[in-house]
Amino acid sequence: MAALVRMPGISADSEEATLLEWQVEQGASVGADDPIATVETDKAEVDITPDSGGTVWRLLVEPGEDVLVGAPIAILLGVDEGADAGEALLASIGGAGSEPAEPRTPAAGAELAADTPVEAPAAVGDGAEGGGDPAIRRRTFVSPLARRTARERGVDLGELQGSGPGGRILRVDVERAEPARERTPSDALGADGRPPAPSAGSPSRPAPPASTDGAYEDVPHTSLRRAIASRLVQSKQHAPHFYLEASCRVDALVELREQINATSSVRVSINDLVLRAVATALRDVPDMNVNWTEDAVRRFERVDVAVAVASDRGLMTPVVRDAANATVTSIATTVRDLADRASRGALKQHELEGGSFTVTNLGMFGTERFAAVINPPQAGILAVGSIVRRAVVADDGSIEAAQLMDVTLSADHRPVDGVVAARWLRRFQELIEAPITLLA
Repeated sequence: MAALVRMPGISADSEEATLLEWQVEQGASVGADDPIATVETDKAEVDITPDSGGTVWRLLVEPGEDVLVGAPIAILLGVDEGADAGEALLASIGGAGSEPAEPRTPAAGAELAADTPVEAPAAVGDGAEGGGDPAIRRRTFVSPLARRTARERGVDLGELQGSGPGGRILRVDVERAEPARERTPSDALGADGRPPAPSAGSPSRPAPPASTDGAYEDVPHTSLRRAIASRLVQSKQHAPHFYLEASCRVDALVELREQINATSSVRVSINDLVLRAVATALRDVPDMNVNWTEDAVRRFERVDVAVAVASDRGLMTPVVRDAANATVTSIATTVRDLADRASRGALKQHELEGGSFTVTNLGMFGTERFAAVINPPQAGILAVGSIVRRAVVADDGSIEAAQLMDVTLSADHRPVDGVVAARWLRRFQELIEAPITLLA
């Protein structure tokens, strides 16, 4: 039986995902466990598979398009089914029932979604084709992406002729239209020399950002950038942050790192040692190794720590599992692998989920101290600054130079009290300043 393949809800807090590439072509036979496409969620790239096997009759979405969760992206035919079954299914969701299943072209890669039809003139609306017989009338639909693009650019969808199957309006059709903000002054004025009044139902748009020279560039949001923005806003709105600071003397830590790198084939960074100290402190102060939920404070037996990794796609936080029981060199190997795959967009969804705590380090950029935003539902995040030489007072009262590293703990006051955070930070400082314990 012909079946739709829909965009799965891979990430619980995402309403859409980007289809990066198809791994099959039209006409290919696929099994239930065969990946057919790669999708970019708000966290990672994920291969998706159909619920059942069949023959790929039509691919409905172009690579690079944003697709709402639940929207159809492909049609599969069952064993011994012909094109008429696919035509009927496509027509039932508002597609063009008369188009043959021919090789896919950019125009035929419709941004298909279960959406309401555009209110359009008869040329693109109900009954536009097929004369007066309702049995063969077809409706023109608009993809969610085209609808959003039109709203942002001030384009009237009712004036467009779609280039997709059955006249479906695609994003490219909106982009080809003349946006309101690009009209010349004479176009924007009516016969009386005044701007025309907006028509009923016309979309309203915010004015473009002010600029001293009138030149600017709008960089479209990626799914990841939207997710980062959403989660950070959520964190600041719902998690009552409080902050604790400490200056750690790291002369011994720097020396230990040099000794490890002189004898080990695996190079260790200061951040690897910091991550090990964070995990050990979470094990020693278990009231900090928690998540906040609506019904309870969830305390973990294992210590999983996320590490902030910068990539061309945006900030990502892959998780190092069981970090309190891992050696420093194994942490270094794991973090290097995660960072490499983050830069290539090859992290898997499960590698970005979980954890009770995050480490973020901007010391390599010369930042001495900063405060970070908690990654919900985690309990805290440690912001690590650069190592600097400063004058300190020794135990005997003399002044000497020392290497210091400032850290700032951001904690969620819902699951963590101030005294718990202070105990954790003190334990972390003890481990950093006596780092030989990190090798135990």
